[in-house]
Amino acid sequence: MADTVTAEDPITGEEIEVPADVEVGEIIDSPVTGAELEVISVDPVELEEAPELEEDWGE
Repeated sequence: MADTVTAEDPITGEEIEVPADVEVGEIIDSPVTGAELEVISVDPVELEEAPELEEDWGE
């Protein structure tokens, strides 16, 4: 079994390698743009740009 699989970078459209054991909701860094990408599907692996997290400040 491969250690990595390919997925499309949603920002550039380029094929990038991601770990084969990624899980839905996991955040990875794009090797192309450096942007944070969220795994939205694992079969096949699909990525989307991760939403910016808001500061909680204990609310």
